[in-house]
Amino acid sequence: MKKLVVLALALTLISFVSVQAQTADHSAHQEAVAQKTTKASQQEKVEVKTADLPEGIQKTIKSDDFKGWTVKKAFLVTEPDKAQYYELQVANGKENALVKLDKDGRNVG
Repeated sequence: MKKLVVLALALTLISFVSVQAQTADHSAHQEAVAQKTTKASQQEKVEVKTADLPEGIQKTIKSDDFKGWTVKKAFLVTEPDKAQYYELQVANGKENALVKLDKDGRNVG
C-alpha cells in the first residue's frame, strides 16, 4: 500500500512539472510573437499609386522578369532605422506574390 501511495505522489509531481514546463514554453512563444508584432508596428507602410512608383521600379515591372505579372497594390515601407523599400503585391492569374524592391528596382527581400 505504501508503494502505491508513493507511486501516486510521484505521478502527481511529474504531471505538475510537465504542466509548468508547457506553460513556460507557451509564455516564451507569446513573448516572441509580441516582440514581432511590436517590430512590425514600428514600420510605417504607406500605399502608393502604381503610376507614382520611382522610375527604377517602373522599369523593373515592365521588364521580362515581370512579364504576365500585374501590380495590384504598392506600399512604401519605412523601417525604424529609416531604411525604405517598396512592397508590391503582384498577381499572375491565380498566383499572388509579394515583392520588395528598392527605389532603383533591385530586389531587397
